[in-house]
Amino acid sequence: MRFFGLKSCDTCRKALKSLALAGHVPAVIDVRADGVTEADRATIVAQFGDAAINRASTTWRGLSDAEKAADPASLLATHPTLMKRPVIEADGQWTVGWKADVQAKYLGD
Repeated sequence: MRFFGLKSCDTCRKALKSLALAGHVPAVIDVRADGVTEADRATIVAQFGDAAINRASTTWRGLSDAEKAADPASLLATHPTLMKRPVIEADGQWTVGWKADVQAKYLGD
């Protein structure tokens, strides 16, 4: 299991704590400190498209209209913190966010 997130993200911290309590030990990739490989970024965009972009983030609000019009792959390459978090890859299956459906998938609730 790989966990793409930010160390400073409250949702990511909650998700990691819940995953650990459920017995998961994900490899954590901090999108700011570690970056996201081009292959992973391409897979995330292919899987989620525009849903991979966190439009509620401070980074998004700071972008110009022209920057906001860019395609998701370009946005994530330039601003990796725009990625909706967390993105989790487990056994070739990808999820984005930490809503009830994702929690049920990994926590069995």
